[in-house]
Amino acid sequence: MAGQCYLVGEAPSGDWIGNAGAIAGYTDGGWRFVAPPEGAQLLDRMTGEAIVRRGGIWETGIVRAREVQVGGQAVLGARQPSIAGPEGGSVIDAEARSAIAAMIAAMEAHGLVATQD
Repeated sequence: MAGQCYLVGEAPSGDWIGNAGAIAGYTDGGWRFVAPPEGAQLLDRMTGEAIVRRGGIWETGIVRAREVQVGGQAVLGARQPSIAGPEGGSVIDAEARSAIAAMIAAMEAHGLVATQD
């Protein structure tokens, strides 16, 4: 159907042979292929993920930003330094220490804070 567009995979076949990585659009005159410029952005309508051309390849589902805001409030920003685990003190609460250690591990796993050396 005229107006439909697709991202051509790395091993195309049929009418798409020789157009790997191109953007294919169907027109009244047949398929048209466009070499994507660096920084081209597409939306995968099946998954809702962003597809961006970077370094000559397509990146899927990767979002790059300096800050993420929700309702005008910054909720994610630059990666923070590592956080030391709980230790010391005159009263030791093993359950609290375990929970704090788990939270620190989760923040490290998500890249929100640097890992401890």
